[in-house]
Amino acid sequence: MFTIEAIELALSKTKSGAEFPKYIKEIKGMGVTAFETWVEDGHTNYFGKNEYQTESTPKYDTLTIATKSDKVKFSQYLKIHQKGETDYFTFCKHCAETGIEKWIVDLDKMTCTYYDKSENEILIEKVPTV
Repeated sequence: MFTIEAIELALSKTKSGAEFPKYIKEIKGMGVTAFETWVEDGHTNYFGKNEYQTESTPKYDTLTIATKSDKVKFSQYLKIHQKGETDYFTFCKHCAETGIEKWIVDLDKMTCTYYDKSENEILIEKVPTV
């Protein structure tokens, strides 16, 4: 089964959102079926087969998540991040600013769903493949 160390090694090769599909392919090959990332501190819960689960440690100091989401502004930030114009921490700050509390990536469906603090789906997108 996969480990946080193996996932973080794969993640260390990902410098921007433009490289995200390669990261997804690599961790899917390890057996990750889904993951849930919390914007507040950057920790992620990873899920695998047979109810296997592991959790990373927080990645940065606590960010305050806006109480009201702004889908339009978030979508703009997401596009520039996916083009490789922002790093991961900047993207997380943009998520917090626009009210995104977490995202869940489902590697079976190949979707990424972004949620606000009330668990409302703000945006669902297909995860690009390589």
